[in-house]
Amino acid sequence: MLGNLTGWHFLILLAVILLVFGAAKLPALAKSMGQSARVFKGEIKAMKEEDAVAAPTTETVQAPQPTTGAPAPVSTPARTPGAADPQP
Repeated sequence: MLGNLTGWHFLILLAVILLVFGAAKLPALAKSMGQSARVFKGEIKAMKEEDAVAAPTTETVQAPQPTTGAPAPVSTPARTPGAADPQP
């Protein structure tokens, strides 16, 4: 899209920007854009550092072991000798 722009196009664009914003406001505008770019780069760097720290600490979830298809044995409570049977 910007490949067709020549030096004259950029000169005209600069003149329009000067007319819109005025020469006095351009340094403040450039300073504001520079600060915004610096903050943006800092946030991107912080996000990359957080991802680098978080990546090794993640645990992998293991899938449950497959069963053989046989029912699990049911255990009954052991009876002690001499214990009285409850009367129904």
